[in-house]
Amino acid sequence: MNTQKIFIAFCTILNREIRRFCRIWPQTLLPPAITMSLYFIIFGGLIGSRVGQMGGVSYMQYIVPGLIMMSVITNAYTNVASSFFSAKFQRSIEELLISPIPNYIILLGFVLGGVARGIAVGIIVTLLSLFFTKLGIHNLLIASVVIVLTSILFALGGFINAIYANKFDDISIIPTFVLTPLTYLGGVFYSITELSKLSEFWQQVAYWNPILYMVNLFRYGILGIADTDLMLSLVMLVTLTVVLFLTALYLLRRGVGLRQ
Repeated sequence: MNTQKIFIAFCTILNREIRRFCRIWPQTLLPPAITMSLYFIIFGGLIGSRVGQMGGVSYMQYIVPGLIMMSVITNAYTNVASSFFSAKFQRSIEELLISPIPNYIILLGFVLGGVARGIAVGIIVTLLSLFFTKLGIHNLLIASVVIVLTSILFALGGFINAIYANKFDDISIIPTFVLTPLTYLGGVFYSITELSKLSEFWQQVAYWNPILYMVNLFRYGILGIADTDLMLSLVMLVTLTVVLFLTALYLLRRGVGLRQ
């Protein structure tokens, strides 16, 4: 295929993915908005009034970047996992595999569709947060890079999950038993410096949690404060994204879970 045809194929897959979640927006965009609003009211309003300040800012301001990241992670992951598995389950993915479309275009189309949903939900949550607190941007470049790379990373994770899934129940295993615990232990609702009050085991668990570094890197972009080394966080985020991209591309080329 020439470059123009490849670009058309990419735009077609991406357009289909975006239209898919926009068409069912009451199921894809509205629930995260309601859930995050409850987090703002309960954690930021009720609990935050007792906590006071954290990291030099109000507790409500402190948790906003983490909640934005949590919504982006969940939606980018879920969108690709459900969409690609549906295509695999309905056998429509076979049409793409036998077509002359390069595998990396198929992968990018699905992944960037998940990125679009993750960022769309992130924007919605950000706008909602303005009803509860004042929010500025300390470093727009860092905030933008982190939100895009994080959504790509977890969209790739959703793609890999869908490749190995054999039934729809397998799609919910990773979000339930991996993403949710890691997110809650990722510094969304607390400062990592407070972990000195926890046992040594939980301290080590927290520091080995990659979501902790993503949340703190994004929090720095928004508020200018972070509990982790910024360069280490950025290098780790880029490295994980590259590794998952190459892994997903390898699995797609080998037809793992697809050619049975």
